[in-house]
Order: sequence, then C-alpha cells, then structure tokens
Amino acid sequence: MTEAELHSQIGALSLWNGQISIEPLTGGITNENYLVQDDVSKYVVRVGDDIPLHQVMRFNELAASRAAHCAGLSPAVLHASGNLTVLEYVESRTLRPEDVRAADMLPRVLELVKRCHTEVPKYLKGPALVFWVFHVIRDYASTLQERNSVHVPLLGQLLDAANMLEAAAGPFDIVFGHNDLLSGNILDDGKRLWLIDFDYAGFNSPLFDLGGLASNNGLAPDQEEWLLESYFEGPVGDELRHRYSAMKCASLLRETMWSMVSEITSRIDFDYAAYTEENLSGFRAALDEFRMS
Repeated sequence: MTEAELHSQIGALSLWNGQISIEPLTGGITNENYLVQDDVSKYVVRVGDDIPLHQVMRFNELAASRAAHCAGLSPAVLHASGNLTVLEYVESRTLRPEDVRAADMLPRVLELVKRCHTEVPKYLKGPALVFWVFHVIRDYASTLQERNSVHVPLLGQLLDAANMLEAAAGPFDIVFGHNDLLSGNILDDGKRLWLIDFDYAGFNSPLFDLGGLASNNGLAPDQEEWLLESYFEGPVGDELRHRYSAMKCASLLRETMWSMVSEITSRIDFDYAAYTEENLSGFRAALDEFRMS
C-alpha cells in the first residue's frame, strides 16, 4: 500500500471530527504509527497486520490493549478495524534507557510492570496467547534456515544455548507479561507513566519481563538485585538469581533473533543488521557471565 492509499484509508474512518492532518511517528520497529489531529483532538493510529513470523496476532494485541486500559495502564482504544487501530493520544515524553535507570524512575517503572502482571489479566477477554520465549527462538531459527539467512551458521550454537537456558530458568511462575520492555514503550506525562504497544503480550514467566527490562535498559548489577528484591518482596537467593540470569540471556537471544528475522522480512526503514550485532554482543556477554556464575 502506498502512503497516499494509507492516508486515504485513515481519512475514511468515521470517528474524525472535521478535517484531519496525518503525520508519521518515528521510532517504531515493528509497526507504522501516525499522529492524526482533527478539529477536536489528537490520536495515534497504528498500522499493522498479523505478523505470524514474530508471533504477533492483532486480536491478541487489541485484547491486551483494552485490558491494560481498563487496568489504568494504557491509553484507550477508540477504534479497531482491519489493519488500523486508533488510540487515545497522551501528551507525554517517551522514556530513554537512561531515564529508566534513574533512581527516581526505576521504582515507578517496576510498579507499572507489576501492575501489568497482576491487573491486566483481570480485564482480559476472549482467547489469550502464551509468549514462550524458547518456542519463539526455535521458530525464529526455522524461519532463518528456510530463508537462507546469513546467520544460519550461528543457529546450532544459539539453539544449544536456548535449550540450556530453558532447563536452567525453571521452575516457572506465570503472569501476564508485556514481553517487550524497551524504554520506548513507556511514556511519562509528567504525572504518571503509561505502558504501550502490546504486540507481544501474553502469559509468561515474570522473569522474562524483569530480564528484558534490565537488558534493554542497561541496568547495573546492583539495580538488578534491587529489581528482584522489590518485585518478589524479599531477599534474593542463589536459585532465583540463577533462574533470572537465564531468562535475561533468553530475552537478549530472542531480541537478537527477532532482529535477524526482521533483516530479511521487514519493510520499515531501520538498520536491523546493526541492531542484530548490538544484541548478539549483549547476549554473548550475558551468556558468558551466566556460565561463570
């Protein structure tokens, strides 16, 4: 679809009041997003179909977004049809990793994550997905193999690592995870935080979100210790720390392989090859540390 056709599709929606302007929102690496303004208000329009290669199913994203709004975490869904979802616009700033790491911000972010885990499933309606990172990793490996990715020579060692990490990360508790805790998915309106973009939401181990929060935002070891103690409301033993470290590695491996697949499938203008290298380096460093622990 051309940009003009997409603008025409957005303009044809019946919820606008008067004339509209449409501007692209930059920064997204899974979906295309637009800021739409009519005579009354502003809105965010997300454009995206199902992406089975990434386990992204729009019915699931929509259900999670609506539940997250009911739980007080996320903007309201105002309209959804076809490949378009219209969301309430929130005047806010998007967090950066250094913001998440700040001493006055990290507790607020962790509280947001905990509320996602415990409150969102209370409002979830209809079928819901499980986001099992080790299945995702194995599925990515199949896609990369089938499509003759340049990364095929790495797949054997990456899958061996994934199998080892899966065995090390249990036993597993289950919560409703966001599963994509990049700083860009957290907004600050000056009074409160908002959690957005539920593409990968699903039931999962809480350790996956905690590991992703740490690895995506560069938390220091003492901050990771605080994260675990605060989330589980008590001292952290070696077993829990070991399981968490395994899930942190799995989070980095999943992000690496997500990027490998995106290199050969995404049409978004983004340097996925560089993102792959950045995450692969982080995964290898975390895996080496895990093996020495």
